[in-house]
Amino acid sequence: MAWTSRSEGPAPEPQPRVAWSRDEFEAQLRDQGGRYHIHHPYHVAMNEGRLTREQIRGWVCNRFYYQQAIPLKDAALIANCPDRAVRREWIQRLVDHDGRQGEEGGIEAWLRLAEAVGLERGQVTSLALVLPGVRFAVDAYVEFARTRPWQESVTASLTELFAPEIHQSRLANWPAHYPWIDAAGYGYFRKRLDQARRDVEFALGFTLDHYRTREQQERALEILGFKLDVLWCMLDAMAVNYGIGAQRFLGGPRR
Repeated sequence: MAWTSRSEGPAPEPQPRVAWSRDEFEAQLRDQGGRYHIHHPYHVAMNEGRLTREQIRGWVCNRFYYQQAIPLKDAALIANCPDRAVRREWIQRLVDHDGRQGEEGGIEAWLRLAEAVGLERGQVTSLALVLPGVRFAVDAYVEFARTRPWQESVTASLTELFAPEIHQSRLANWPAHYPWIDAAGYGYFRKRLDQARRDVEFALGFTLDHYRTREQQERALEILGFKLDVLWCMLDAMAVNYGIGAQRFLGGPRR
């Protein structure tokens, strides 16, 4: 029991904070969209058609490091999860990105985007051009999935709440802003429109059910904030390295 002074008597015990209702909790999660990387200056410039070919290629090449890590973090979640029903639900994400015989996955679709912007597959898959800041951020996310409870990894995936908007904006704006990009490369964005909506339905429902107390709900916001920071930090690294006038990536003059 806490005491203030002999004359004042015992301090009142702190009252437990009331948990948000399910609707209030969901609103709190969705409100984090203001931190989504669609608002990062690098992405804003990309969506407005202000990036050079080198800056677009730099983004595609570095973003591949994140794409190839998605199945790694999903496999880590599955390995940590004793719930068969959740594993059966989550395994579809591995198929979505790794693909299977006769079915192109997200990694292959991203490599086709890389070719569409003028990169060679070997340049991208070698990972030699991945920036240290991007590598650090993505590796932190994979390590999170490997070491934290699987329930937290489910919640970290909720950046997909905001993903359809970012894919739709690319499909709507890139063909006009970047006519030099082969339209065949846009398959990844099209596929993720539906996949992200499907995936987030499960993850959101699970999160709303799992985090019941106010402290747990605020922890969920911290987890989502961590994932938002991962995506934002990736663009920070690219903005520094591929700023206006930068010519280090691939060499040669800007076109």
